[in-house]
Parts: sequence; C-alpha cells; structure tokens
Amino acid sequence: MNAEGSSKALILVADDEDSILGLLQEALKNMSYNVAIAHDGEEAIQQIEKTAPDLVVLDIQMPKVSGYEVCKRIKSDLVLRHIPVLMLTAQGGTRSKVQGLEQGADDYLTKPFEMDELMARISTLLRRTRIDLEANPLTLLPGNNTIEKEILQRIKAKAPFAVLYVDLNSFKAYNDAYGFVKGDDVIRETARILREAAEGEAAFVGHIGGDDFIVLSTPDRCEALCKKIIKDFDAKSPDLYSPEDRARGHVVTKDRRGQVTKYPLLSISIGVVTNQLRVITSLGEVSHVGAEMKHFAKEKQENGSAYAIDRRRE
Repeated sequence: MNAEGSSKALILVADDEDSILGLLQEALKNMSYNVAIAHDGEEAIQQIEKTAPDLVVLDIQMPKVSGYEVCKRIKSDLVLRHIPVLMLTAQGGTRSKVQGLEQGADDYLTKPFEMDELMARISTLLRRTRIDLEANPLTLLPGNNTIEKEILQRIKAKAPFAVLYVDLNSFKAYNDAYGFVKGDDVIRETARILREAAEGEAAFVGHIGGDDFIVLSTPDRCEALCKKIIKDFDAKSPDLYSPEDRARGHVVTKDRRGQVTKYPLLSISIGVVTNQLRVITSLGEVSHVGAEMKHFAKEKQENGSAYAIDRRRE
C-alpha cells in the first residue's frame, strides 16, 4: 500500500469512457489523491502489475477484459487481494451487483452517481483497508503489511521457510445461516487455534482478512503444524453449530442466486509453500504457489479439512 494518509493514496480508475475518466481524475486530484487511469481491462491489469494501487475503481463493461475479470484476478492473487475494488455499472437491478460481489468486489455504485457519494465510499474503503493492513481489529493479529515484511525478510535471508495459507470452507454459508456476529466468533476462534498451534514452534501468525490467515514456519515443522491445526479445528467445528445442524452434518441456506443449498460444516484448508526444494525470490512466487496449493487442498477437503504441501522441485 502506498497510502499513509489519503493525500498519498494511489487510485487506479479504469473506464472506457474518456468523459468519465476525465471527471473522476479531476475529482480525485482535487481530493489530493494520486491517480492512474486505464482505458480498458487489459491496461488496468498491466497498471496493477506495474504498480499496485491503494484502491481500484472499475467500470464493468470494458473492451478486451471486463471489470468482472479484472476484479477476479485481483482477488485471486494472494499478494494483491487486499486492494479494495469499487465497481461502477450503468446496469440497474441486482444481477450485475451479485456478479461483481461474487468476484470479490468490496463496493458497488450504479451510474449515474453523485460524485460526493463516490468520494465518501472511496475514503471509507481506504480507511478500512489501512486498519486491516496494520492489525486486524477482530483478531488483533498482524495484517498484510507485517505479513509481507515477514515473508520478505525470510526470502532475503535465504533462510528455510514454509508459508501456510489458511482459510475456512463453507464460511459464507455459516455467516448466512448464523449471522455476522457468530461469524466473527468463528474468525476469533480460528485465530486462537492458530496461535495455540504456533506456540513453541517459533511460528508467525497473521490475518490477511476475512477467513484468510497466514502462518510462517519452517519446512521441517510445517506438516506437523498443519496436522495440529486441522485436528484442533475439526474438534471445535461441531460446537459452533446448533444441535440440529450438528446432527444433520450440514446447514441449509440460500446461495447468492437465491437457490436453497446444503453446505457441510465448517472445515479448514491449508496450502503450503516452502523453499526446501526450490529457490523462491519474490512475494509473487509465494503468492502464486500458495494459491495453487490452497486450491489442491480444497479439492481434497470433500471429507473434511485438508492440507497440500508443494513438494515440486525447480
């Protein structure tokens, strides 16, 4: 993140309408933001890869690559996913909003919009993200800035390390069924389990945001750590449900399209990146391999929690 205060924040605006770009660029500069612009989705991705902004304002309908796809790419990147995305659309109704939220958008505004409202939403998103990056207020664990520093220190020192990417399966369904207060309890309980598992292991625990966590350990200890986390979480998971849901082994709630769906009880997936068998020189490599491993872990978790460790050589 570039921003220490709103005056230094870098906002990327992507829209294929020059008139909208001009208006937004002028308004943002008047609010003392730094501004980068992109005329289509492809250019937006190139800009983000070159210099990560503090916030992205995305039009949905753009040539080459849609705003949906740009948002999806940002939110699927474990290094960039903390960047807030505000989507703009000329389409009314809820369908486009639902689709944007499914790709991970943080906020949504329909054209035509009031400039004051847009500026207020941008300010709110930046403030919320800054808090999350320093220390997560829910778990009090270190946030993304500290996480990145810890990983980079290990990379630069060429020390053996293992990065555990941890997240919960069926968490959205739990939130929908039990509400956000209970959902926050689950996040806090997960943080407690991770902290206790890391005690005595010289391991670092961080909170990326939502139900995503990081644990930094060593290659020789990472598998035992994964097993302990899974054992402790699976022992606690049933207690988070009502007796009826616990007996059924699932919850019934509506998905984002309004369809009634059965979801299994909460489980945990862990994707592990290590430099034991390969040289890792950047956060981008850690992020890329971590996303792959977490995907493999989720494919394995049909019968509950699972972990996947990258054992591939160069």
